[in-house]
Amino acid sequence: MNVRNNRLQGSQNEVRMRRYVFVLLPGFSLLSFAGAIEVLRLANHISKRTLYDWKLLSDGGAPVRCAANLSYTPDGDLEELLREDTVLLCGGIDVGRAATKKMTNWLRREARRGVSIGGLCTAAHTMARAGLLDDKRATIHWENHDGFTEDFPDVSLTKSVYVLDGNRMTTAGGTSSIDLMLKLVARDNGEELAHEIADQLIYNIVRTDQDVQRLSVPTRIGVRHPKLSTVIQMMESNIEEPISPSILARDVGMSTRQLERLFRRYLNRSPKRYYMELRLQKARNLLMQTDMSVINVALACGFASPSHFSKCYRAHYQTTPYRERGTQAARAEEA
Repeated sequence: MNVRNNRLQGSQNEVRMRRYVFVLLPGFSLLSFAGAIEVLRLANHISKRTLYDWKLLSDGGAPVRCAANLSYTPDGDLEELLREDTVLLCGGIDVGRAATKKMTNWLRREARRGVSIGGLCTAAHTMARAGLLDDKRATIHWENHDGFTEDFPDVSLTKSVYVLDGNRMTTAGGTSSIDLMLKLVARDNGEELAHEIADQLIYNIVRTDQDVQRLSVPTRIGVRHPKLSTVIQMMESNIEEPISPSILARDVGMSTRQLERLFRRYLNRSPKRYYMELRLQKARNLLMQTDMSVINVALACGFASPSHFSKCYRAHYQTTPYRERGTQAARAEEA
C-alpha cells in the first residue's frame, strides 16, 4: 500500500462522507450529468473509501428523459434534505419549462435551510427563476447567455466555465461539470486525489473558474489575423447598436475597402453580411429563450423596425420571427 493510501486510511475518522443530490430536469445534458457523477465515483474508487454518496431526484419522482432521449428513473420525488447535502440541478434543452411552482418552492425552501445548490449546464436558469442567484456571480452555456441576461438582470453573468459564489455554484455545460467537481474534490480531500481522478479520466487540462467557455475568435473562425479578430470582437460586443464598416475599419487602421477584402478572403462574405448574421443569431436566441416581444427582440439586435427585422430574418432562416416563436411554443407543448 502506498504512502498516500496510508495517509488516507489514517485520517479516515476525520473525513465525513458528503452526499450529492442530482435533480434531473427534462432534457438534461447527459454529458454534464455523467461527468459530475463519474468524478465522485472515481474519488471513491481511487481512495478505496466512500468519500461521496449520491442520489437522483426529479419533480414528481417520475422518469426523466435527457437530451439524448434516454430515460432515467430517479430514486424519488423532491424531498427535504440534510443541511450538509449539496444539490446539483442537471439542465439541458428547453430549461424554461423546468421551473415549475413546485420546483421553485422546493429550491427556495432548501436554500433557506442552508443547503448548497448548484446548476449544471443551463440549470442556472432554474436557480435564477427561484431567486437563488440574485446579486451573485454565475455562468450558463454560452448559447443561453443572451436570453439569461434579458431575463435575470440582477445576476452577474460571467463567461467562465464554472463559478463558485458562496454556497451557489453554476457550470457552463459540457465537460465543465468535471472541472467543478474536481475543484470540490480537491477542496474536500486534497489536490493529489483530484489530479489522480483527472488522470483516470484522461483529462489533461483541468480548467479553473478563470477559464472562459468559448474558444478565442481566431480559433473559432480558423483564422489568426489580429485585425480581423479585433473587428469581430467589436461586432460581437456591439449588437444592439451596430458600428458601421467604415468606423470598424478606421479603428483597426484600415480602409473600408481593405476591410472588405479581408472578410472576403478569409470568411467569404462582406463585413456587413457577417455582422448581420451575428445579429440574427442573437435574435434567434432571444426568440427561443425569452418571452420578449418580437419588437423588443428587433430593437435589442439593432433593427430599427420590425418589418426590416422580419425581412432579414426570413431571408436568413426561411421563416419569420413570429413563426419561429410559434414553432418553439408548439415544441414545448409536445414535450
